[in-house]
Amino acid sequence: MNTYIFTSERLGFREWTLDDLELLTEINNDDDVMEFFPFKPSKQETKAFIVRMQEMFAEKGFCYFPVDLLENGECIGFIGLCEQTYLKDLDVFIDIGWRLKKSIWNKGYATEGAKACLDFGFQQMGLNKIYSVAPEINLKSELIMKKIGMQRIKTFIHPKLLDNDRLKHCVLYEQQNI
Repeated sequence: MNTYIFTSERLGFREWTLDDLELLTEINNDDDVMEFFPFKPSKQETKAFIVRMQEMFAEKGFCYFPVDLLENGECIGFIGLCEQTYLKDLDVFIDIGWRLKKSIWNKGYATEGAKACLDFGFQQMGLNKIYSVAPEINLKSELIMKKIGMQRIKTFIHPKLLDNDRLKHCVLYEQQNI
């Protein structure tokens, strides 16, 4: 049985272990899951991501958390918060993001988990604002942003995707702690 940092009705949010490497590598190699990303991370890059998330959690108290179904402990991907620095007008900002395996899509897990992460960020971590970014063509992620109460504040050219005509036009959403 896993120990959870926090839970929602159906999901448990926990710390990363290297035992998560195989599943996350599999998720990162799914063409449908990675449709709106510029590349599919290798196993080594996926391991580096897990280590980076472990370090972020140790330092900040949050990260993109691995998420388990509470009913059976099955890990379905990640949902969480991550410090980002690529938008000059925001300096350092907290991004909410998700990446879930395709077999559990369309069951409300991303929305439920993102709401839980907003609550965690505002109530437990004392954050003032949380942002979310997606390519304009990623309508599914934008719908989740709307469902969790975030407000669209602008469109922009993503500085890390300048050479990717399909993905570089992005939306930025924001939620403030009220």
